[in-house]
Amino acid sequence: MSQKVVIVDYGMGNLNSVKRTLHKMRYASIISSDAKEITSADRIILPGVGHFSRAMQNLKELGLIDALNEAVLTKKTPILGICLGMQLMANHSEEGNVDGLGWLNAKVVRFNVSDKIQFKVPHMGWNSIQKTNNTALLKDVPDKNEFYFVHSFHWQTDNQEHVASYTDYIYRFVSAVEKENIFGVQFHPEKSHEFGEVVLRGFLGD
Repeated sequence: MSQKVVIVDYGMGNLNSVKRTLHKMRYASIISSDAKEITSADRIILPGVGHFSRAMQNLKELGLIDALNEAVLTKKTPILGICLGMQLMANHSEEGNVDGLGWLNAKVVRFNVSDKIQFKVPHMGWNSIQKTNNTALLKDVPDKNEFYFVHSFHWQTDNQEHVASYTDYIYRFVSAVEKENIFGVQFHPEKSHEFGEVVLRGFLGD
């Protein structure tokens, strides 16, 4: 029996690009904002592009925060946060000065360019990741890789235990995290061609 993969629709980002990539990889998925679909999922994907505070507000208004907490924290359903979706898993964000889902001990901060005027924000385009020894999600990603990024804010945490990868832009920042059934990537696997497919397959399995 095939697993039930739910892409969470909370009004932030192009969800169809994720669904198209999964379809190309021969994974069936549904896009839904229905709490019952989320709590009955075998795998959950939380994509997102846009403003952190708007995203949290949308999740609240749709009644999805309780559903996500039930699925992820109680039922231990595997979840993959993409870009903003990963950021929402943190405790707090400077963007709008609002609290996140609080699943992992981290905050989300804006890139500090200071005197490094050769760098532009947002960080947009192709960049590599450096895996840590803590990652199961990225274990099949080769050391030489490229992923597509577009973001102005990034994770900041003192807890290195759950960091799956780092990326260098202006300075080193956290580009992937994982803790038990909770996974997050700052890059867009659905836009990262073969390397992105390796990550998605690592999350969804065979």
